[in-house]
Amino acid sequence: MRIGFFGTGNVAGALAARWTDAGHDVVLGSRHPEERAAPGRTVTGLAEAAAHGEVLVNATPGDASLGVLTGIGPPALEGKVLIDIGIGFTEGMALTHPVTSLGEEIQAAFPATSVVKTLATMTASVMADPGALRSPGNVFLSGDDGAAKKTTGRLLNDLGWPDSAQLDLGGIATARGQEHYALLFLGIAGALGTHTFNIGVVTS
Repeated sequence: MRIGFFGTGNVAGALAARWTDAGHDVVLGSRHPEERAAPGRTVTGLAEAAAHGEVLVNATPGDASLGVLTGIGPPALEGKVLIDIGIGFTEGMALTHPVTSLGEEIQAAFPATSVVKTLATMTASVMADPGALRSPGNVFLSGDDGAAKKTTGRLLNDLGWPDSAQLDLGGIATARGQEHYALLFLGIAGALGTHTFNIGVVTS
């Protein structure tokens, strides 16, 4: 599958490497591709990444994501699956979307694109390699398009997330829970002294 990333940071780098190893054709998009080039990865402009990908991945900072995607333009994203991982923080570490979610905002701005929120509740190394933990815990999916969530689920499988670890929360409005968990994530990380952990849903 052809995957186009928006962003070249730790999240994009970790996921791109794993999906490349799984046999996918991955391109990372940047506003300044000449500054982000590195051995073993292909970096292009944002528009080129959008054109390349059958599936697109938003791995830009959440406070800038909508501006980045708007700059690329709705036609470039039309008819595609967009996996949104972004979470926005202010300089004071408050959420930029305290009432709604970035995922909802993107879906509203790009109605012809199928947005799926996932991988937003963990650090990059866990996203890309849940097998490094004693138990993978859960990864959550939010989105209005069932087919898009199935496509995303298969890509999660390639990262090491079995179907049993994937929990479909429902429509894109449920992305609020994923994003708002970021505040608890930071509290847990501070208590544990590490970001390398995940959470799991336990039932009776």
